[in-house]
Amino acid sequence: MNVATMSAFAVAAPGPDSEIDPVTLQVIRGALETVAEEMGHVLYRMSFSSIIRESQDMGAGLFDADFNTLCESESTPMHIGSIPGYLRGISETLEDGEWYEGDVVVHNHPYFGASHTPDFAIVVPVFHEGRLVGYAGNTAHHIDIGAATPGLIIDVPDVFAEGMLFAGTKLYRKGEPNRAIWNFIRHNSRAAGQLVADIEAQVASARLGAKRFVELIDKFGEATVFSAANQLMDYSERLMRQELAGIPDGDYTAEGWLDDDGRNRGERLKVKVTVRVQGDGVEVDLTGSADQTATAYNVPFEGSTKVAAYCAFRKLLLDAVTSDVRAPSNEGSFRPIKVTAPLGSIFNPRAPASAEARFTQCNRMIDLILKALAPVLPERVIAGSSAAISFAAYSGVRPSGEYWVFLEVNEGAYGGRPRSDGPDSIDNLMANTRNNPLEDLAMHIPMICDRYELRNDEPPGAGEFRGGIGVVKAQRLLTKGFITHESERHTDAPWGAFGGHDGTVGRCLLYNAAHPEKVGEMHSKFSGLAVEADDVMAYYSPNGGGFGSPLKRPARKVLEDVLDGFYSARHARDVYGVVVDEEAETIDEGATEALRIQLGA
Repeated sequence: MNVATMSAFAVAAPGPDSEIDPVTLQVIRGALETVAEEMGHVLYRMSFSSIIRESQDMGAGLFDADFNTLCESESTPMHIGSIPGYLRGISETLEDGEWYEGDVVVHNHPYFGASHTPDFAIVVPVFHEGRLVGYAGNTAHHIDIGAATPGLIIDVPDVFAEGMLFAGTKLYRKGEPNRAIWNFIRHNSRAAGQLVADIEAQVASARLGAKRFVELIDKFGEATVFSAANQLMDYSERLMRQELAGIPDGDYTAEGWLDDDGRNRGERLKVKVTVRVQGDGVEVDLTGSADQTATAYNVPFEGSTKVAAYCAFRKLLLDAVTSDVRAPSNEGSFRPIKVTAPLGSIFNPRAPASAEARFTQCNRMIDLILKALAPVLPERVIAGSSAAISFAAYSGVRPSGEYWVFLEVNEGAYGGRPRSDGPDSIDNLMANTRNNPLEDLAMHIPMICDRYELRNDEPPGAGEFRGGIGVVKAQRLLTKGFITHESERHTDAPWGAFGGHDGTVGRCLLYNAAHPEKVGEMHSKFSGLAVEADDVMAYYSPNGGGFGSPLKRPARKVLEDVLDGFYSARHARDVYGVVVDEEAETIDEGATEALRIQLGA
């Protein structure tokens, strides 16, 4: 957003509710965003575990005394939007009941605002002239917090099996370390060295954010900084409300199915989303979704369910590429969005239900919000994406008796879009993590990647704009070990939009490299599976759905797809109505025209 965009803000003397001149406002906005990015860089560059260092499964930002997000790093959306929930939970549970200068708090309790237990928040209070004025905080996903199974958990009975639970716990009190808590952490994780080092990186990041926040206030004055922050939040809210007001009032509903809860096989779980638009506000109502499960396959309401709804509308209505102006990333865009989920449902479980394996449900919720709004926003929605996540925990015990643990997020695929194909092999919707370099894998743990490429066993969803192609990744353990895999969408294919065809469901195979013909088809999620040396897990992520009629896809693009191996010449003929000569690498235009007329009829 440039200075001209902000010209609606009048020049006024600084004060608690005064408007700041556009130039100062823009400078403060840039400073806030830079602080958040600097916090994020410090966190992932100082971390030791690959899930933070390489995948960047983390987020950082600054917050005011009322827990409003003032700025956020460009990281995984689910992390930043969740921190206000953490702060509200900390306010209920804070050790000593009071903040002091030099305090550092760790918090991860899912029934006190956290997104889920592996996402530790580290929060530092920001004091200016002896008064608490805000917070600097971050969250990051840790590789092992002492849960029932290494790295990830699915089939456990309650939240207490998820590992270490911290609620408003001070790692530092008035600048002095709480040695008992640090000692407790060191002795309750299978990967304690990495866990402690990663927490220390979070502490450094949060302390830097607090320092930069104070420097900003010293330079411009407290009244000016917070007046600017309030204006920026109001501006984001106004942009969101303007976009919502353009959607016709009404209730828009979509439904889908989750494979199972990780224990009760064959019992699919319903996800029902009603998007209720009224004026310049919207409600996401999840009434009608499945009851909470007996496993960890539930979603913390404050820290994850609400954040997924915020993410959906930020993506849909305020995307940085498709919007004319770039909305500041702050609390304002959340304000017009209400989220409803009945207590005791999968999206709002009752304590002490476990709720660690919560990501795929959130992604499907966003996917269904898009599907529900497709009839009234045909130029803005996309077809069904893989809308899941493949989160795998590989682990084992070294000859020394020490554990090794590796967390990996595998890519999916987007659905076709109104003007372009769905992107291939990429995290989608609520995920924004990066892939882990294979060289890093081989350097640190006894594993080898045998295969990593675009999926070629099934075609993507056909359409004028085809769905994205998922990834296939085959990871081989060199020693005995364990695998836990959290994934989804093995039974409910990504949906096609406006005449586009559905995509392809995911798969997960297990076999030994010495006997690749003996293949076992795995469920989308399983816990603590013991494997032998040279056992391989091969994951195939879902292919995205197509957008628009396949018969409208330019024949030249169909030819290119066939030559690239995305689908066969027979598929091109039967579905797209394009007759391809693979040897000559040409199209029979006459036969194609006649076939398309026939198929169209």
